[in-house]
Amino acid sequence: MKEERNYIVLDDAEQGVVINCMMDKRNELIRDGKDTESVDDALLKVVQAPKKKVKVVERDESR
Repeated sequence: MKEERNYIVLDDAEQGVVINCMMDKRNELIRDGKDTESVDDALLKVVQAPKKKVKVVERDESR
């Protein structure tokens, strides 16, 4: 069975927010003496994610 993947589009500011939140969670886990492996893996994916140019189409939400 093929693994399902999810994709999100973030600008640089949003990516920074995600990274900061994940670092806060990682630091909290370290403080509590808990394993950080899953957060580390996800953090690396966010930091190393390839950049792609995408066209953003604005939609009128009032319809």
